[in-house]
Amino acid sequence: MVHEILPVGPLQCNCSILGDEQTREAIVVDPGDDIDELRAILDRHGLTVKAIVITHAHIDHIGGAARLKFLTGAPVLLNERDQAIYDQMDMQAAWLGIATPSRTDIDSFVREGDLIHAGAIECGVMHTPGHTPGSVCLWMPAEKKLLAGDTLFRDSIGRTDLPGGDGRKILASIRDKLFPLPDEAVVIPGHGPVTTIGREKEFNFFLQGL
Repeated sequence: MVHEILPVGPLQCNCSILGDEQTREAIVVDPGDDIDELRAILDRHGLTVKAIVITHAHIDHIGGAARLKFLTGAPVLLNERDQAIYDQMDMQAAWLGIATPSRTDIDSFVREGDLIHAGAIECGVMHTPGHTPGSVCLWMPAEKKLLAGDTLFRDSIGRTDLPGGDGRKILASIRDKLFPLPDEAVVIPGHGPVTTIGREKEFNFFLQGL
């Protein structure tokens, strides 16, 4: 499997490009910005995007989705509970002092237990509210990889002081959905370096006692 991680935009969101090496089908997760660089990676591997998955609707994760959809024709997938945050894209842009990116309709709403495929790649959707009401993580059991969005970071967790955030819910999401995964599972967070479930159980200050 092709898996490239491209930090994009001013907040360096980790955009993941997942490609099946046989079918050349791909899933792009969190294309927040820098779509030309993203397209260059897709072209280099000869990949065709079949789905654009957004872990949550903050601008640094979804800001480039409309342009990527225009270039590839791939559908944009988001959890329905984040639609209200997506509808406030202009407000989010104002907070960061940047131009409001173009918007696109959400083509399909993803829910707990949904499976997203590209060739032999299978991503299971885990609804993990807390950072936002509709935050999701993507679990790839064959690779033992978790695309965690902004739910879990190395040595930290997602902030909950923005509209829709809930500190109790994010801890419950991590405890009930992520901690049951194998300790060796690799976690690709929405920002910053990769980690593992086991490492965060042992060393993450915010998660002690869960």
